[in-house]
Amino acid sequence: MPTRIVALDGALDLARTLGPLSRGPGDRTIRLSPGRAWLALRTPEGDGSISFVHGGGTVHCEAWGPGAEWLLDHAPSLIGHGTDRPSLDGPYQLVRDLARRFPGIRIPRTGAVMAALVPAILEQKVTGTSARRAWFALIRSHGSDAPGPVAPRMDRGLRLPPPDRVLAGLPYYAYHPYGVERRRADLIRRVASRAAWFEAAAELPFEAARARLMALPGLGPWTAAEVGVRALGDPDAVSVGDFHLKHLVSWALAGEPRGTDDRMLELLAPYAGHRAHVVRLLELGGPRPPKYGPRLTERRIEAS
Repeated sequence: MPTRIVALDGALDLARTLGPLSRGPGDRTIRLSPGRAWLALRTPEGDGSISFVHGGGTVHCEAWGPGAEWLLDHAPSLIGHGTDRPSLDGPYQLVRDLARRFPGIRIPRTGAVMAALVPAILEQKVTGTSARRAWFALIRSHGSDAPGPVAPRMDRGLRLPPPDRVLAGLPYYAYHPYGVERRRADLIRRVASRAAWFEAAAELPFEAARARLMALPGLGPWTAAEVGVRALGDPDAVSVGDFHLKHLVSWALAGEPRGTDDRMLELLAPYAGHRAHVVRLLELGGPRPPKYGPRLTERRIEAS
């Protein structure tokens, strides 16, 4: 199998760097453990999977399938190698402390826009549990086994997301058993029918890519940011409109239990250009805001 060695330019926390690519326990497109990771992607050159083994100042990469060479060529960006390393020496002591506590956090860039865009659409205005259930069910029903060996401690091998043509061809009601109502189903179908155009966003400057990711009704700043921080390696992506993030940032940086998007952006302004990095640090180690007030409730439509 083809292999590649990436010589690192600083600290790397492999599992936490690739963590945002996982949609939670049960996600069979990725497997993470300390110092090791396995990832399945549909690449421009075909399906593939790649493993990473981090030791010392290098990462050993091995890949399988028609997309193996593409994955190895893009292995450095997949693990955030070569990106700017922000000092984050801003006004907040908490951010400085978290930067020292988690020195190996980087922003990954998969280049796989659809693999980030479809689950982001599924997460619109529903609970994370509901969105994960739908995404995993789509992978189970319409995805395919990834090339390569079974990762350690996996009962079954990695699995690839459904092909774009399949997502585009499913009628809206075929999404209903997965708990996806017609609005999100139709949006996924429209996006999948223009998959090549959306995938090309990975080759655009960040601002142009964000504009493309918001080109269809139903795709807004939140969805664009969720894709940007995973597929595009956008170090400044902030998920404006997120149900929880504004409260996390406001509580962690200002001691305010409830926040707004405007207040969140005001607090993050000193880190312009690297706000995604600050958000990731707060998600990993920041204090959680008090839990009170209205909460997002899960909607179940499977039996309706």
